[in-house]
Amino acid sequence: MIFEGTPLYTLERELLVSSALADTWNFLRNPANLNQITPPDLHFHIVSDIPAEMYNGLVIEYRISIPIIGARTWVAEIKHIREKHSFVDEQRVGPFKLWYHYHQLEEVDGRTKIIDRVHYALPYFQLGSLIHVLFVRKTLQRIFDYRKDKLTAIFNK
Repeated sequence: MIFEGTPLYTLERELLVSSALADTWNFLRNPANLNQITPPDLHFHIVSDIPAEMYNGLVIEYRISIPIIGARTWVAEIKHIREKHSFVDEQRVGPFKLWYHYHQLEEVDGRTKIIDRVHYALPYFQLGSLIHVLFVRKTLQRIFDYRKDKLTAIFNK
């Protein structure tokens, strides 16, 4: 839970890809595809068995190597799925005090707008704020820049 005095941060991104909504949804609903859109230096690895299609309540365990910090376990729950529209992945165990990632898709003239909105908080109160300024904000921006580049390459062929 978030405690009083813990800053809450938000990261928002939008990307328009040249892919039909159904095709974009089909890619994103497969949890294994997260490997393709995660920077290689994070050594992202899905530990748990996963289905080919996400469902409400799906819990996925990952291992991720965070620069400076090292390898960490990350457990996320997939929830609030609205077919071909949106879903949430929420951290249950991991490096953040809170991680709530809302994914939304919108059809725009036969293409798809991908919207990411992440609400997150760091542990360690004021030290967490300093870590955010020095490291976390830039790292998340780099991860989402990589994701944008990969999604653009996949869908704008």
